[in-house]
Amino acid sequence: MKILLVSSSPHKEKSQTYLLAQEVLKGCPDSVKPEIIHLCDYTIGFCRHCEECHKKILHCSIADSMPGIINKMLGADGIILASPNYINQVTASMKALFDRTNHFIHCKRLLGKYVVGVVSSGSGQDKDVLDYIRYYSHTCAAQYSGGVSSRVPISDKKKKEALKLGKSLSKNIKNKRLFPEQMKIIEAGKEHFKKIMEMRKNLWIEEYRYWKDKGWL
Repeated sequence: MKILLVSSSPHKEKSQTYLLAQEVLKGCPDSVKPEIIHLCDYTIGFCRHCEECHKKILHCSIADSMPGIINKMLGADGIILASPNYINQVTASMKALFDRTNHFIHCKRLLGKYVVGVVSSGSGQDKDVLDYIRYYSHTCAAQYSGGVSSRVPISDKKKKEALKLGKSLSKNIKNKRLFPEQMKIIEAGKEHFKKIMEMRKNLWIEEYRYWKDKGWL
């Protein structure tokens, strides 16, 4: 079982966001050795909508840290997306990461994986941010195993909630749990992009081939 924690707090290990995410990790089995990424340690450029990643899978015209991050996401069974709440949204670095993984959306590359959202804020009003992380998960075909958010400083009650979420994430991965309502959303997304792939097959050559190889066309 491979768990990847992606944290977008600029304060890294000193942040309340990371503290809450660590409680999620504590809920995972001791045998799990999670990999941790602090986005502030990486260079992530803004998506230029050049469509290179659609023409040639995982190719990008921007030379930065994204290839390594993408490979880590593809190699994980579960992904914890942790972000402070910045004006009711994930941080700019997390949003840049999402934008640069748009190939994941086209080809549903996180299918079979599970995502957890972790958010902290000064207000504690974090529903919109967790909902967005859930939305991103579904567009990439990952199932959302749940989320936890907290007003800072993190309370013991929230730590227990995060610990429970980690246990649930691990159990879902181990049992390959299917959430019927989420799978309906994911399948609807596939149907949407199926039509687009047929329309763009002469432009998005490798993504079209990916769909054909998967038997989705």
